[in-house]
Amino acid sequence: MPPRRRLKPRSPEHAALGEAIRRTRRRAELSQEQLADRAEINAKQVGILERGTGNPSYLTLARVASALELRIGELTTLADGLHDERRLG
Repeated sequence: MPPRRRLKPRSPEHAALGEAIRRTRRRAELSQEQLADRAEINAKQVGILERGTGNPSYLTLARVASALELRIGELTTLADGLHDERRLG
């Protein structure tokens, strides 16, 4: 039997990171495929990151941030802000 797919984000922090990636990608008017090409990762992996269901490595985050023309710290700061917004509601 194949492994069950994780439908929910791994954590609220993963969900916030995914939302930060999605919002930034859309602002840059990039498709998931275009972001994947720029970041030199698989397009499927972009979807996994945006849903918050994956646990990206530092290298993957660095590549995604660079592809979005951000520093990794800027990306995580955006994610922290989104996480705080959700927590404080």
